Amino acid sequence: MKTSHWVVAACLTVSLPTLAHAGFKPIEIKDSELSELRGRYVMPGRIISFGVVMSSTWRNASGDIIGASTSMQIQASTVKPQFYVSTVNEPGSGGKGHSNQQGTGNIYGGAALNNTQGVTQSVRAAGDGNTAYNNVAIDVKEASSAPAALAPPPGSQVLTAGNTINASNAAGSIAISANSGGIQMAIAANNNQGSALQQVAQGGLLQNTRLLGDSNMVNNLTQLNVVLNNNGPSPGALDCNLSQLKGLRNMGY
Repeated sequence: MKTSHWVVAACLTVSLPTLAHAGFKPIEIKDSELSELRGRYVMPGRIISFGVVMSSTWRNASGDIIGASTSMQIQASTVKPQFYVSTVNEPGSGGKGHSNQQGTGNIYGGAALNNTQGVTQSVRAAGDGNTAYNNVAIDVKEASSAPAALAPPPGSQVLTAGNTINASNAAGSIAISANSGGIQMAIAANNNQGSALQQVAQGGLLQNTRLLGDSNMVNNLTQLNVVLNNNGPSPGALDCNLSQLKGLRNMGY
């Protein structure tokens, strides 16, 4: 065997010991397994902070507002993840001159919306002059350290598993609950004006609004905040084996 061939064999042995031991045997991965992996890979230890912020509000024709916001943050220093809930309860002053009359609209069907996967956003209206927003935002940043631990907002309550936090006023009532490994915010508007539901559970996000009356304004927002560590391994440390093989090009390989 030529000396150059021995050089190639030695470099491959040093650079790829695991593959050499396995004999370069390919391993077949099923489509079902790939479907669980796509888009979910992150370098170990790269995520140093993860947070969720949710808010839902309903404003009726008279200007009364009912709603709530909840937030949670997880990082290395977090001992026990907790959702902090703040309710929104604002009386109206007549709004734009509209009166909060009984809603007369009807909406049928929609039961299948509760069984969807991934992100589901739905707005169905049987009234006039309504406005509804469903919004999902993902904020990914890089930093050398995790942000300061989340401080409980003034007047907020801690939402525990199996517990429900309720609030109500002239606009309607809202229930915030933590069940089935997720969190749900449900609004039932007074005077048959409609309902709104927002939940994150079992790997899915649902934002569903039903408007049966007139001149209502509904907002559903969920934001995911991710902070990635930018002090990972240097590029040279990651491709050192490939750099060794590139050096063989000068020898004609």
